[in-house]
Amino acid sequence: MGISLLKGAEMSKNFVSGGLPHLILGVIFGCLVVPTASLAQERPGALLAPQAVIKWEAQKQNILTWRNDEDFAALLNAIRSLSDHGLNPTDYHLASLQALQYEPEKRDRLATDAWFSAASHMVYGKLNPVSVEPDWTAARRSIDLAVNLDRALTTHTVGSSLEALAPTQPGYKKMQAELRNLAAELEKPSTTIAAGPAIRKGDSGPRIEALNARLSELSLLDLDETAEGFSERTENAVKIFQKINHLDTDGIVGVVTITVLNRDKQHMLDQVRVNLERWRWLPDDLGSRHVRANIADYSLSTWENGKQQRTHAIIVGKPYRKTPVFSDQIEYLILNPWWETPPSIAKADKLPAFRKDPGAVNRLGFHVLDGNGNRVNPDTINWTTVSSSNFPYRLRQAPGEQNALGQIKIMFPNIHNVYIHDTPTRGLFAQQQRAFSSGCLRTQDPVALGAWLLSQPDWNRDRLDTIIKTGKETRINLTTPVAVHVLYSTVVPDPEGSIRYLHDVYARDAIVLTGLNKAPV
Repeated sequence: MGISLLKGAEMSKNFVSGGLPHLILGVIFGCLVVPTASLAQERPGALLAPQAVIKWEAQKQNILTWRNDEDFAALLNAIRSLSDHGLNPTDYHLASLQALQYEPEKRDRLATDAWFSAASHMVYGKLNPVSVEPDWTAARRSIDLAVNLDRALTTHTVGSSLEALAPTQPGYKKMQAELRNLAAELEKPSTTIAAGPAIRKGDSGPRIEALNARLSELSLLDLDETAEGFSERTENAVKIFQKINHLDTDGIVGVVTITVLNRDKQHMLDQVRVNLERWRWLPDDLGSRHVRANIADYSLSTWENGKQQRTHAIIVGKPYRKTPVFSDQIEYLILNPWWETPPSIAKADKLPAFRKDPGAVNRLGFHVLDGNGNRVNPDTINWTTVSSSNFPYRLRQAPGEQNALGQIKIMFPNIHNVYIHDTPTRGLFAQQQRAFSSGCLRTQDPVALGAWLLSQPDWNRDRLDTIIKTGKETRINLTTPVAVHVLYSTVVPDPEGSIRYLHDVYARDAIVLTGLNKAPV
C-alpha cells in the first residue's frame, strides 16, 4: 500500500492509496488512454483519501462540490490524462464516476476523493519513497491541495488542475514525451535475437540477421548500406549501443548485450513510468548550485542555475553494499585525508587480507589502534587469532598513494558514512559497469570537482594541487554549503535531447513498478 501526502508533515495520516493492474497504453487522438475497469472491479464506497475528503466537506458545509457538469466533465478528462504521467486513470474511480455522471449527489464525494488522491500522487508520487528506498531523505514538495482545488473550481480550470501539479523539471517533461512515443510504437514489431554463443565480426547466419534488424530498429544501422553478416558497420553499431547502455564496448554481442538488445517497448515503457515516479519524489528546487550523483548511470554532474556544468564518472557500491539514495549538504573538503576504516570494512575486508599478508599493514600505511586510541605495533599481532566477532582494533590509513580515499574527500556528514572521494585504483574508470565500492562514491578527477565546489577567488585548482603535494591533511570549509543528491534513475535524458535506458544494477525498478500496478484496496 502506497502512502502519499496532503502536506509533507501529514504523510501518514491523510492519503492511503494503492494501484491497479498492469497499465496498457494506447493512442487515441494523440492522448494516452487506458481501458477503464468495470464497475465490478471498483468499490464505489471505498475512499482513497478519506480524511482529506471529510475535511473538505466540512469546510464546504456539505454543499455539492461538483454540481457544475462542465467542471465534472473536466475532472474526468483530467483523470484520463494521468496516463501521460505513467499513472493509471482507473486508480481514481474513473469507471464509477463515468457511470454516475448524471447523478450529481451520488458522484460528488467520489469525485472529490478522486481529485485529492490524484493530486497527491502528482505532487508526492503514488508510492512513499521510503517504502522503496529506506534511506530516502530528499526534501518533498509542500503544496496545499485544498487551496488548489478551490482555485480550480472558482476559475473553472479543473481540466488543467492536475497537470499543473506535475514536476516542473525539464527531465520530467522529456520523459513524458518518451512515454508518448513508446505508447505510439507499442504495437510495432521488435526483433528478438535468439540465445546462443557470443557473436562477433565475421559471423553470419539467422542470429546475425536478427542482430542487424534489431540495430536497424534502434536507428543504429542502415540495412541498405551494410553487407550481409556481421560487418564492420554492424560492429560499430554494436559498440555505439554498448556505450549508450554502459556495457563494455568490445563490439562482441554476448549474453548481457543480447539481453539489453532484446528489451522490448513494453519494458521500456514500464521503465519510463518507474522513473517518472522517482521524479515525483523530488523537490522542484534541487538547489541553485548542486551536485547530482546517479548510481545507475555511474555518473556525477554539477548544476548551476538550471544548467549542467561538469560531469564526472563515478564508482558506486557493490550490489551487496549498495550506495544509499539520499540528499544532504556538502560542507567541507579534506585534502590528503586519513582513512578512518569503518569497522564493517575492517572486519570483512582488511582482516582477511592481513591474515594472508601481515606485511600489508605497514606496506599500505595502516595504523592499528587499541580500544583506548593507543597505537599498536602490527608486528606484535597474530592476525590469525583475531576474529571478526572479536576485533579489538581500530584501523587508520595514512595519506599517500595507497590511501583508499586518494588525494581528496568531499564531506557531507551523514548517518550512512557515505561521501565522495578519490581512489588509488583509477584504472577501474575504464570499465562501463562500475559497482566496485563499499558504498561511497569514488569520483574521477575529484580535485577539479573540489575546485568547482569552492568557487572562491582564493581557492583554485593550482592551490589545491600545491596543498596536496605537501602530503599534510588539510580541511577546507565551503563558504556556502552545496546540496548533493544521490539518486537512482534508470532512464535519463541527455543534454542533447536523447533518452538513455540504463541497467538496473540494484534491481530496484521492479519494486516501484509493482507499486504502480498494485490494485486498490
